[in-house]
Amino acid sequence: MIILTMIIASVLGAIIGLNAPMISYTYSSYLAIAILAALDTVFGGIASVINKKFDMKIFISGFFGNAILAILLTVLGEKLNVDIYLAAIVVFVWRMFLNLGIVRRYYVEKWSEKIKNRYKDAETKDTKE
Repeated sequence: MIILTMIIASVLGAIIGLNAPMISYTYSSYLAIAILAALDTVFGGIASVINKKFDMKIFISGFFGNAILAILLTVLGEKLNVDIYLAAIVVFVWRMFLNLGIVRRYYVEKWSEKIKNRYKDAETKDTKE
């Protein structure tokens, strides 16, 4: 149920984003890093649902906290004329791949178990006949 809610919210956000007015080039780096931070939180939320450790308060605070921190790092980097946001991009992308790996392994194992059970059921049915 929670994963379905997250997927629906992501699709709605994408639809709203596609129909929203264009963001100027000046703010595009802020938006890009905020989107990466938000996606990292979504993948982390999905992984925590799979691990049965999901907490909505932690998810919401992480969603906004990560996005705000990423934007602040981008602002600080621009003020210092240093590309600090690149470090945030590396961390967020690394964590997204890590969480996506957890989700992938869960569903591959679930799918494999389902196939194995079908094979056992068919084998048991054949031996009874």
